[in-house]
Amino acid sequence: MTEPNGLISALDGAQGRIDALAGQQAAGMPLPELVAAGVAEASAMLRIMLAAEHKPYAHDADLLELWKALVKGAPHWNTIRDNCRELVFYQNCLKAGRADALPAQPERMVIHTLRHICLYLRSHVEQNSGDDV
Repeated sequence: MTEPNGLISALDGAQGRIDALAGQQAAGMPLPELVAAGVAEASAMLRIMLAAEHKPYAHDADLLELWKALVKGAPHWNTIRDNCRELVFYQNCLKAGRADALPAQPERMVIHTLRHICLYLRSHVEQNSGDDV
């Protein structure tokens, strides 16, 4: 297990990047770029936890593959499943040219979803400091 303080620092860095992304979103960042950045940040957060749990994963894994690797043997990670799926749904809608299928205010939802993932990861680390993550 990675030291809890190192995990907290890594997740604080992720929170800082999410806050910066929120600023870019508020400044009018185009939705396709925002979604791509959101998926990349969510993937980075899951990689942090995969490394902490010493779980193997393919380095070219997409967000859902990373989540599947993380949830094996630890069903509590199902808590963030729908958040990961939501980001992938946005990505797929945009790739298919179906922005009309997105929910109202998808830009805000991307940031909200990232914050939820980060909060759950950080809470988990804080509650399990000293134990296996």
